[in-house]
Amino acid sequence: MDVAFWVLAVVAAAAGVAVFVVDSMARATFALLASLLAVGGIFLLLDLHYLGVLIVLMMVMEMLVMAVFMIMYMMNPAGLMPMTMVHNHRGAIVIAGAVFVLLAAGALLTPWPHRRGAPPADPTHALGLSIMGPKMLVMMVIGVAILATMIATVVLATHRGRYDADRGHGS
Repeated sequence: MDVAFWVLAVVAAAAGVAVFVVDSMARATFALLASLLAVGGIFLLLDLHYLGVLIVLMMVMEMLVMAVFMIMYMMNPAGLMPMTMVHNHRGAIVIAGAVFVLLAAGALLTPWPHRRGAPPADPTHALGLSIMGPKMLVMMVIGVAILATMIATVVLATHRGRYDADRGHGS
């Protein structure tokens, strides 16, 4: 378990760095996907199955949508042409370094409270109830409705219909 955790942690961090190192949008998208899949794997290792699966499913769908839009709308083919992914490189490094130092100082210097009570028997169920309460079924139905809406908008957004390839043949 420990080895798997550290391997996933290194993959998540390395792929996260790769997002800013690679020279194309498509490669950055796949690096971000790899990083977030590794984070989802870490959640699964921590027995947070609901959150782990949620992260994996959401990130796969998000990156899929991003890749589809890159192919449809980018000037270069599928975002594979080299491009600069960071603007104001020196300023970005200074700001990122300062934010890291502030966050690390906050994490290390904060007097963290001691645990009171025991963790629940099923942390996923407890988390779901605390976030959604009794509305979980409603949110699941809304999720399916949103997916259906996304698919319908992509289908309806095309100016050609399903049978466009058949037009012009035979008449």
